[in-house]
Amino acid sequence: MIDDPVHETVHRALAEDLGLGDESDLTTTAIVPADARGAATLIAKQDAVLAGTAPFELAFMEFDRDVIVQWNAKQGDRVRAGDVVATVEGNLRAILIAERTALNFIQRASGVATHTRRFVEAAGGTDVRDTRKTIPGMRILQKAAVRAGGGVNHRMGLHDAILIKDNHIAYAGGVSEAIRRVREAYPALWIEVECERLDQVREALDAGANELLLDNMDPATTAEAVKLAKGRAKTEASGGVTLETIGAIARTGVDSISVGAITHSAPAVDFSLEVFSDVARG
Repeated sequence: MIDDPVHETVHRALAEDLGLGDESDLTTTAIVPADARGAATLIAKQDAVLAGTAPFELAFMEFDRDVIVQWNAKQGDRVRAGDVVATVEGNLRAILIAERTALNFIQRASGVATHTRRFVEAAGGTDVRDTRKTIPGMRILQKAAVRAGGGVNHRMGLHDAILIKDNHIAYAGGVSEAIRRVREAYPALWIEVECERLDQVREALDAGANELLLDNMDPATTAEAVKLAKGRAKTEASGGVTLETIGAIARTGVDSISVGAITHSAPAVDFSLEVFSDVARG
């Protein structure tokens, strides 16, 4: 059993390629001797914000504990098209077997970091938060990529924060009753409540909510909700936020803006791994 969640994610991803039991990379084991050495260069094919460095390294280490990965940039750095971002040196079989999985991680994670950075810059200083709209099994890596891009993590999952949403409110019979039930169950926890209308904002504030999730409100309504909440609760805007709209939302004075698109719609960044054999033979 692997305790580290990043290592476990990498292990599962490699198993998709290698199968179970004695199965392996049939092509590489047929062509490349077990003791062959090699090196590779990781090259950025477009401008990006770098993320996913840890799973990139771990993919190679699954097969060669002595592999050497040297970085010319660190997590969160901007890289430019044509930059040699890293070099990898070690067992050639290990490099070839792990190549695609390592690239998958760094391309996806850097895509999230790059897309997040665009939203952070457009928000002009207002916190940009992520959501739970992540690729299944990839949440911890995507949320790390959000941080690399300058964003802020919201809750990791259902287990680490309270967020009363519309379906909870509907079942409880109203905002106040939903807050009452949560406060009774977890008296010390921070309570955030989704509000779609100003009357729900007022009700949530009167019931003692700590934070309001202002869902799909237009900027004018959001600004009014922020005014009502001032000094009483934090505010977070959410719902259909785009690069074109986030600036106007930020100017309403909200404390943060959550953007599902930074994880669920971030395009992968193009990197290549150029592999060379017969390096550093011992």
